[in-house]
Amino acid sequence: MRPSQASDKTSTSLDLYDALHSRFAWRVPEHFNMAHMCMRRWAEDPARAADTAVVACTPGQSDQAHTYADLLDQANRLSNALAALGVQRGDRVAIVLPQRFETAVAYMAVLQMGAVGMPLSQLFGPEALEFRLQDSEAVVAICDQATLPVLLGVRDDCPLLRCVIGVGGDGTPEGMRADLDWTSLLAQEPVDFTPVNTLAEEAAVLIYTSGTTGNPKGALIPHRALIGNLTGFVCSQNWFGFDPFDASVPSRAVFWSPADWAWTGGLMDALLPTLYFGRPIVAFNGRFSSQTAFELIERHGVTHSFLFPTALKAMMKAVPTPKQLYRFNLQGLMSAGEAVGDAVFAYCQNQLGVTVNEMFGQTEINYIVGNCARLYPARPGSMGKGYPGHRVAVIDDEGNECPVDVPGDVAVHRLDVHGDPDPVFFLGYWKNDASTRAKYTGDMADSWCRTGDLATRDADGYLWYQGRADDVFKAAGYRIGPSEIENCLVKHPAVANAAVVPKPDAERGAVVKAYVVLAPGHVAGDGLVKELQAHVKGKLAPYEYPKEIEFIDSLPMTTTGKVQRRVLRLQEEERARNGLRA
Repeated sequence: MRPSQASDKTSTSLDLYDALHSRFAWRVPEHFNMAHMCMRRWAEDPARAADTAVVACTPGQSDQAHTYADLLDQANRLSNALAALGVQRGDRVAIVLPQRFETAVAYMAVLQMGAVGMPLSQLFGPEALEFRLQDSEAVVAICDQATLPVLLGVRDDCPLLRCVIGVGGDGTPEGMRADLDWTSLLAQEPVDFTPVNTLAEEAAVLIYTSGTTGNPKGALIPHRALIGNLTGFVCSQNWFGFDPFDASVPSRAVFWSPADWAWTGGLMDALLPTLYFGRPIVAFNGRFSSQTAFELIERHGVTHSFLFPTALKAMMKAVPTPKQLYRFNLQGLMSAGEAVGDAVFAYCQNQLGVTVNEMFGQTEINYIVGNCARLYPARPGSMGKGYPGHRVAVIDDEGNECPVDVPGDVAVHRLDVHGDPDPVFFLGYWKNDASTRAKYTGDMADSWCRTGDLATRDADGYLWYQGRADDVFKAAGYRIGPSEIENCLVKHPAVANAAVVPKPDAERGAVVKAYVVLAPGHVAGDGLVKELQAHVKGKLAPYEYPKEIEFIDSLPMTTTGKVQRRVLRLQEEERARNGLRA
């Protein structure tokens, strides 16, 4: 059944879910490479080579459109340069870049040579950056001038990091320059490169994800995972402009999202699937604001987007009637990270002219659950249903499916409804087999993969989010792992122990709050709060610092010595219900 049978993209009566899901079947070839499908097949097609791939936008500079032919030219040159530096198949290459054309080039170059791209956020402080570079054993890092000082500051502690390539280094002082300059390096390399014929099962991307205990874990993503993402992408974008039955047909679809390309939401939900379908993506290298968002949407004729609920809320408050100020025609809009809510849902329908499709996934198994207003009704506040090709259920501790309205763990089976392997699954956690095994219930070849998120399933099959099964939480769309922040706080001489939990917040869903036990000789006060906040800001990402700190005599502990964060979390929820402050 083709989605073109649907006449109204926001219909609430049409429901093709069962037919679409039952008839869908995966076709995963033995050999598959993300870069070939996202770049080379378009660039080598005379009819498509001149199509725009990336529109680079930087405040204060003119917008610049880059074609698929441009992307291939630069990627080939970079692949040759990396090969000359000794980068081999399977080696990790760190990419510490914002949304810009060079970022897309870097991913394509690394992927087509069979190496593994490791996206790292520019928001990472020295400790966060150093751990990931060390743990991944990255051999080359590519960054721009914003991140270069931090990267150079930790490189001596990363002995396997052989080279740092700097983007946009004109005028940089001698002592702060990268080992190699991007522009000069690529200019001396040949334009031809023979890509590696990777297996679909080979590793493509290594993305670190925070956990509740221990250090962040590196999720190793195979090339085939992009195939597993595609049903969620086209469904969440209402299918318009992204026709999986004939991706060779150009359309007017233009994609933009403020989601950082260093995260799964920006890389796997935006950049790669847009390029897979041969469409242009807008790369904005600047700070998000509601006005900027609407200006970009209007200026570039953006038709499809991925916007976090936090961004949509800000846009709703700043520009309540956008069609009076801007001209645009959104056809598909996806949101994830937290519940959208009725008000934002209505704003998107009434003011943006599109039904927002909420989506759920995680780095290890991305784009698995969501809505598609064009094919089946989107319900405000619901996570949606399992996307075609994904067998999704709410299960209990024993791996049995929970009855309707009974909370359980959202899980995805390794086999789809036809008994075929689902390509969306990650390969495992980097150098952490125990954590990989713990992710599954049952035999690895025929098992459920637990997300760690709790939900209920209603009688119509829609999932409703209930919270985390562990202590990871989301604040303003960012996934927060308490242990990394707690570890950072404890390194301060004034902190004896700490526990981090979410504090409910009407605007951002939650903010980071830290409960701190002081070391002897230190006194609580506003000055110390600011000092601890600055301490975390300087070492981790800005979104990880605790917006609020409460000093207490001792933390609630289990008999085995583990901090009971759940007790503190429930305390914050109770305070929020009663309107109380700490």
